[in-house]
Amino acid sequence: MKTISGQLQIETKGYSDIIDITSEVEEALKESKLRAGIISIICSGSTGALTTCEYESGLIEDLKRFFEKVIPENEAYHHNERWGDGNGFSHVRASLIGPSLTVPFNEGKLNLGTWQQIIFIDFDNRPRDRKIHLQIMGE
Repeated sequence: MKTISGQLQIETKGYSDIIDITSEVEEALKESKLRAGIISIICSGSTGALTTCEYESGLIEDLKRFFEKVIPENEAYHHNERWGDGNGFSHVRASLIGPSLTVPFNEGKLNLGTWQQIIFIDFDNRPRDRKIHLQIMGE
């Protein structure tokens, strides 16, 4: 078993900015030359999240609307009272989705469905430079 670590750098707009990172993850896997195993992906920071979806404009808008409906930006959050940074909503949203994702791969290809992409969501209330860490384990 071999382990290879890597990192992606992403500039985001914040406010539920949803970014398809599938091709970058596929490229890291290709460069690893590993054929079968798992890739673990985690974002640094407590206001970002990783998941999968069909990355298309309608669903992207549906997700943004869902987050605003369920965890509205303009609610009172105790986090905002304590820190005064106004991003309590982003922490709650990110906690709901989670910061990491593990995807198996075989024959050097991610085991994703035909319409399934890996997305990073930046929930913070400002643009950010984000780091996504990759750990590829396999043979």
